[in-house]
Amino acid sequence: MTTTTSARKIPATVITGFLGAGKTTLIRHLLGHAKGRRLALIVNEFGEVGVDGELLKSCGAPDCGADDIVELANGCLCCTVADDFLPTLQALLDRPQPPEHIVIETSGLALPKPLVQAFAWPGVKARSTVDGVITVVDAAAVAEGRFADDEAALAAQRAADPNLDHDNPLEELFEDQLACADLVLLNKADLLNAAGQALVRARIAPHLRPGVKALPVQHGEIAPEILLGLQAAAEDDLAARKSHHDAEQGEHDHDDFASFAVTLPEQPAPEALIARLAPLIATHDILRIKGFAAIAGKTMRLVLQGVGGRLSHYYDRDWDSSETRATRLVLIGRAGLDEAAIRAALEA
Repeated sequence: MTTTTSARKIPATVITGFLGAGKTTLIRHLLGHAKGRRLALIVNEFGEVGVDGELLKSCGAPDCGADDIVELANGCLCCTVADDFLPTLQALLDRPQPPEHIVIETSGLALPKPLVQAFAWPGVKARSTVDGVITVVDAAAVAEGRFADDEAALAAQRAADPNLDHDNPLEELFEDQLACADLVLLNKADLLNAAGQALVRARIAPHLRPGVKALPVQHGEIAPEILLGLQAAAEDDLAARKSHHDAEQGEHDHDDFASFAVTLPEQPAPEALIARLAPLIATHDILRIKGFAAIAGKTMRLVLQGVGGRLSHYYDRDWDSSETRATRLVLIGRAGLDEAAIRAALEA
């Protein structure tokens, strides 16, 4: 949409995607290549430790200072649009020198459509527009079928008992994020061969709106010119962005998921920490792990990221003198996650 009215609005890009898809990595790359464009970020996380916001604040990008990053932690933006998101957005728009572009990173458990709907509110519609919804996909996970139902088994179960509802909430969430997208990024494409990428494209294609492209990327590295400036005005075509939760009018809960944080002392080595986490992931089906670790003999902080059984780590910066050297992790899984058993294993 390219009208005189929309050109005067401050564009906003919603970046959504499932847990561990690479949203924060994508935004760090975007900030590092902003080329002087004034950006502001609204970062939302599911969990009580603000890992993503801290990573973005420490990235050192000259065009996005700490005051330009607003973190809304321990709550889902799609559930608290009126209470949290709209006041935050309006505060950015009311600045004497407002940002040129606003980037919104949703939590991995958020529905993007309620955020897009917020831009149709009278107090916002005249001042800002959704330039585009970017859905980041963990291509390797999709290739493994981690977020796809076994359609044959589901059909057999329903045939045996048509009164049963076997919908997978992870699958619904994944499909909603795809259905709302103006652009899909197949992140971690370097982990797949050509056949694997073709398989992923085939799996997501039924859930994309006509004309929506899916681009393979590695480590979230893509030119800002591709992400920003889509001019989708997404708030004007909400009806085309179907959602499993349309009947709920944006109201839903996250009872299907559980999250908790654990604090541990300094660790002897990254490998030792990973060796303790790996069997717990397999035993308890932990979906996502992220956090920071203090490693003996190292002055730098270790960042730990895990999706399913894949764990990665890197050192990002020195520990600040005001910080306590400790290991603090957020673990996310399905409802019923055995927090007591996981804590006991990690703290033993």
